[in-house]
Amino acid sequence: MDTKRQDLETEASTPPRTTAILAIILLSYFMVLLDNSVIFTALPSIKADLGLGAVQLSWVQDAYTLVFGGLLLLGARAGDLLGRRRVFVAGLIVFSVASLLVGLAQEGWWMIAARALQGVGAAIVAPSSLSLITASFPAGRERSRAIALYGATAGIGASLGLLVGGAFTQWISWRAGFFINVPIGLAMILLAPRYLPESVRARGRFDLIGALCATLGLGALVFAFIHAAQAGWRSPATLGSLAAGVLLIAVLVLNESRTAQPIMPLHLFASRARTGGYLGRMLYMGAMIGFFFFTTQYLQEVLGFTPLQAGAGFLPMTVVNFAVALLIPRITRRVGLAVPLIGGVVLTLAGMAWLSRVAPDADYLLGVALPMICIGAGQGLVFAPLTSAGLSGIAAGDAGAASGLVNAFHQVGMSLGLGILVLASTTVDAAETPEALLSGQVSAALTVGSVLLGLCLVACLALILPAERAGKRNPSRQNTSKQKTSIGEQP
Repeated sequence: MDTKRQDLETEASTPPRTTAILAIILLSYFMVLLDNSVIFTALPSIKADLGLGAVQLSWVQDAYTLVFGGLLLLGARAGDLLGRRRVFVAGLIVFSVASLLVGLAQEGWWMIAARALQGVGAAIVAPSSLSLITASFPAGRERSRAIALYGATAGIGASLGLLVGGAFTQWISWRAGFFINVPIGLAMILLAPRYLPESVRARGRFDLIGALCATLGLGALVFAFIHAAQAGWRSPATLGSLAAGVLLIAVLVLNESRTAQPIMPLHLFASRARTGGYLGRMLYMGAMIGFFFFTTQYLQEVLGFTPLQAGAGFLPMTVVNFAVALLIPRITRRVGLAVPLIGGVVLTLAGMAWLSRVAPDADYLLGVALPMICIGAGQGLVFAPLTSAGLSGIAAGDAGAASGLVNAFHQVGMSLGLGILVLASTTVDAAETPEALLSGQVSAALTVGSVLLGLCLVACLALILPAERAGKRNPSRQNTSKQKTSIGEQP
């Protein structure tokens, strides 16, 4: 009996199979990211197949990122209250069903609604993924390595999706890029309960007022920018949406400062490193969404690339991104997080500014591929440090909320960024040929994207770099609790 009891105690104390845990989490997150970028190379085909205009086409992307970003904080809170594994599996189910509906879409409204439902599933999966990593891997080398791989997945998934989407669109149909999620999602749904540990449920309730204000406020702001591109800033609908968005965000902040169990704990912004991580991520993704959205249209509609050629056209960025992402754990171990982060933003800014000079007769190698290499290298350097900054110094009880904020600012940046860049593209409304018109629109959008990257660089220099220097000067502050991670911790 004693031997049997001892065996059971030994089995209970055995650490979970971290390789399987990480594989399931990263594959699921990769599926979400893949689907978010598969659509870019399919945009011209979707536009023609469903008869969509420019504004409707932007909503095909924004309906997803808007709901994704707006519900992320609620999704993170659900994981804390209901159990992260349970919520993670539920999110996979919603995402897989929504992917099937997107692939079956026959009308524009159907496509946009199904993409919004996909956003619901993604808002549940993404924060659960990151909080499962923080709960499954102890602070230090193991967690830093897992976060580095998570950050690499973010960059590689976005890039590889372009190639996959282009291949499916040309060889089969744009719909195939969404149908493929169904078997992948089913496999993860079956494997997750077997390998992923379930978290202890926290006591509390949902902050529904905060969730509604976050979702509706963000939605109103995005609608204002997109509607301004069509009707101008003097339109009552534009001004009304902008005012409503600002008001709802103000109510969100007020509510979070007073409610006992906020969906967005304001104390998480007390850290300069975390605030810099959130703000930097929002600005960086605001620029990157424009890069993907406009460059794929430029390749196909101006340079005459097929969908597959357009996807392959992003390979210079994808390959460099992958190579740099593999090196980032070694780099951060030697020089810290701030140096590669700032260097990555500078490289991305250089590539974006270079690419913004595109013309109808541009040479692919000099005008597109070489700038993409800069962008890919920068992206490979940026994501893991930004993720670590957003999670720095958090207590175990704040893991869900902090990971939700990391992903929320990621999607908020994409939603608002696309709205802003679509608006910027409409400043070009006359040209001799359609190709010249689109080239001018792409140039205008990517120029504004370069401005966003410049602001991102300022945020990193002003917030994250000083926080890391302060941590090195006062190392005792980084070890005040065994349940916390720090910007100074390296893989």
